[in-house]
Amino acid sequence: MRRIIYIIVSAAFLMAATLGTGGCTNPHAPAGHEGYVFEDPRVFGQGGFRGAVQGPGNYGISAWRNRVVNIDVRPTTYTEEFSILVKDDLNVAFRVHAVMKVEQGQVQSVVEGFGSEHWYPRFIKEPFRTIVRQSVQEYASRELKAERDTIAASIETELSAYLEATPFAVIRLAVGNIDYPPVVSQAVEKKLAAKQLLEEKETQREIAQRDAEIRIEEAKGIAEAQKIINTTLTSNYLQHEAIQTQRAMANAPNHTTVYIPVGTNGLPLVHTR
Repeated sequence: MRRIIYIIVSAAFLMAATLGTGGCTNPHAPAGHEGYVFEDPRVFGQGGFRGAVQGPGNYGISAWRNRVVNIDVRPTTYTEEFSILVKDDLNVAFRVHAVMKVEQGQVQSVVEGFGSEHWYPRFIKEPFRTIVRQSVQEYASRELKAERDTIAASIETELSAYLEATPFAVIRLAVGNIDYPPVVSQAVEKKLAAKQLLEEKETQREIAQRDAEIRIEEAKGIAEAQKIINTTLTSNYLQHEAIQTQRAMANAPNHTTVYIPVGTNGLPLVHTR
């Protein structure tokens, strides 16, 4: 009996000493985090997981040596860079951005089964990179930019399937800038320059063709005018016009002398062939 009383008194004394010396703890989780509260092993208490605390918040004051591991549960972007040999044997560089988060209420699972705050590099990073490689290698280099959204959707579907039984979720995934080797970029630039030159030549051809059409129409107009003139300007008509001109000149106030070659009837000569 004395031994039992001694143990109880010792425990009470030890607890009082702990409280008196500031041995209490109050684990805290900041906003956007979920805290995994655990107890350090000691003479009294079982140690291990004690509970979870949603941030911002405190777990509560305790005489035991409670500690906390805070896990960020906010959506976070994880970016991976790649340089992959694609279907047509070209090495293409690009980035893939995955927005992921830890599901609420899963902090114990994350800490005890998935590497705590290092869950991404330990559990997801390499499988994620493998999924990206397999998805991209199905395409030729010239198809990557056109199929970017399709590739992103395929990667997101496979990564979500991989994470289905875990406390993690994919919110959004995107394929970033795609950089081709210099030889490809130069070839594209040459192709664009050639296309631009071809379009310029085509424009010049259309202009020249239009100018030729205009000249043809002008020539037709001149020929038609000459035809009309040839059929209407008879000798009698020309003599009539000459007489009218002489009359106008004779009536002019500054008229002096006019020399006009005349024919048999005193009329201007009209030479026809």
